[in-house]
Amino acid sequence: MKRQFTRRGFLSTTAAAPVVLQAAEERPAILGGKPVRTGRFPSWPVAERKEEEALAEVARGRKWFRGSGKQVAAFEEAWAKMTGAKYCLATSSGTAALFTSLNALGIGPGDEVLVPPFTFVATINVVLLQYALPVFVDTDPETCQMDAGTIEAAVRPRTAAIIPVHYGGNPANLDEILAIARKRNLRVIEDACQAHLAAWRGRNVGNYGETGCFSFQESKNLNCGDGGAIITNDEALMSRCYAFHNQGRRWKGGGDQEFSYGSAGCNLRLTEFQAAVLLSQMTRLEEQSRTREQNAEYLDSLLREIPGVRPQRRYAGCTRHNHHTYVFRFDKEQFAGMPKPMLLKALNAEGIPGRAGYSPLNTVPFIKKALEGRAYRSLFSKERLAEWNERNHCPGNERLCRESVVFSHQCLLGPRTDMEQIAAGVRKVQAHAAEMARA
Repeated sequence: MKRQFTRRGFLSTTAAAPVVLQAAEERPAILGGKPVRTGRFPSWPVAERKEEEALAEVARGRKWFRGSGKQVAAFEEAWAKMTGAKYCLATSSGTAALFTSLNALGIGPGDEVLVPPFTFVATINVVLLQYALPVFVDTDPETCQMDAGTIEAAVRPRTAAIIPVHYGGNPANLDEILAIARKRNLRVIEDACQAHLAAWRGRNVGNYGETGCFSFQESKNLNCGDGGAIITNDEALMSRCYAFHNQGRRWKGGGDQEFSYGSAGCNLRLTEFQAAVLLSQMTRLEEQSRTREQNAEYLDSLLREIPGVRPQRRYAGCTRHNHHTYVFRFDKEQFAGMPKPMLLKALNAEGIPGRAGYSPLNTVPFIKKALEGRAYRSLFSKERLAEWNERNHCPGNERLCRESVVFSHQCLLGPRTDMEQIAAGVRKVQAHAAEMARA
């Protein structure tokens, strides 16, 4: 049973209280005071002798390509087992995993794909690369996820797929998303690029859609610099994904390539070096994930004691949040009207590295420019593109972008005292917000 934190219990039972409350009495660093924190948070990525030996072994073996080596296949088997999927395909990036999935599912020109506006741009770029129409579904500000309650209204006759993003490792509302997908005959591609080992109702995310896509870029909880993977439980779909990522051909086995082409394709393969690093990194993943979970729960309890601060909420079906990012929202009225850029500047001065997070993708100019180009004008009617502009309003997402503060996952890998310092920094900024506004 989880411990229930109240203000009285918090102040009486935790040693954090003096640390957090004392900071509020001190002069803020941005006005010349002493920062709450002067040391660095744990560095990322973690690399030890294990990674060095794995890379050296591949180099000495001179089989650096997945067709001749064994590391990529070993990683695919290990990641499928860890996520509970039947099949896994390693790719050159998370973007490549999404791109491959769209191709393998036959989603392309003339189709519409429902996407969230609060995500990394790759989720949108892959739809544009397929000359499909990205249609934005508003965000639930409390969870930072696609608001499932707005999906149904966004569906049109040519809607072909939904790409829910498990932002920050917090699963999207899969129960409702999947129910709508079944009702409307839509394909679901889970963007789990930030959600390694996150789970919905006890089962790892990535297993609920037709495919689940992961990223292993350097910032991710499991990483090899750049890389990705697709998981699925559909053998025929995995076969199509494999062919697309391998120039439309398959392996005969034993390192021999079959120079016959069954479909269009691309080179989106992972290298043996990257797979060797991933296999080494995987040995720490579970322990690191538990540390993030424990620290995030503690930080939640501390921040909830600060008026106007709301940690990211989870849906009832979320049974594991992997905390690739830690997110909280703030009510600026509880911070003397302080705007978000000033809050971030003040936190950073205290040694607390808060970030702004994503900007609203539904308003970035390059998407509208793409839709005004020759390709889209030949594929979609003038009326349909004009309607896209009218549909493209996401007030919940705009609110989230104004109010959210993001910490990277590495901030959660240290001791509990790090969480106390983060909370102390937020409380200190709040206590002196009016003074900072006048400065």
